[in-house]
Amino acid sequence: MSNSIADIRKDYRMKSLMELDAAIDPFAQFGHWWLEAVESKIDEVNAMTLATASADGFPSARIVLLKGYDRNGFVFFTNYNSQKGQDIAANPKACLLFFWKELERQVRIDGSIEKISAKDSEEYFQSRPVGSRIGAWCSPQSSVIPDRSLLDKNVEFYSNKFNAQEVPRPDHWGGYIVKPTAIEFWQGRSSRLHDRLRYSKIADNWKIERLAP
Repeated sequence: MSNSIADIRKDYRMKSLMELDAAIDPFAQFGHWWLEAVESKIDEVNAMTLATASADGFPSARIVLLKGYDRNGFVFFTNYNSQKGQDIAANPKACLLFFWKELERQVRIDGSIEKISAKDSEEYFQSRPVGSRIGAWCSPQSSVIPDRSLLDKNVEFYSNKFNAQEVPRPDHWGGYIVKPTAIEFWQGRSSRLHDRLRYSKIADNWKIERLAP
């Protein structure tokens, strides 16, 4: 192992996360941390890792953007035909991970995942910039393509096709919602003795437990 890599480390000392300070409800706790993250001017504060698994259990992860949340769950949008879409169709479980390094915090969300309504997907799609709406038509996401020129040709084609018209939402594009069964809040602490509080859903209630770091 390269010493130059192995020696990279940071001691976390900013804050703590104690049971007495945590909200009883995980969505309230997420709301507190989300507001602090937004107010901290974190770049791409809504960026989160989405982990899925194929039907045979092979994992895959990538960054997506949170576009909304409430007590029902956490919403993002993508191409349904992408690798993540295929994974979700075969194995509708997922994990989300936020890492706000500026606050020395992580939030991990485990749960089931499903498509949101076509109406809600349509509403969000029409709020996107025109270039992003055109882009949703142009990319056969996760598929092998011969070169970049395919995308350029598709942009030209669909830009001409929808010129001066409202760009419709493709059937292969829309939103998913991750409905949590567990939410873990991680606060970095000194000497790697981090604070970890996990909320686990039991019926309509949430159980809070401390996990060893």
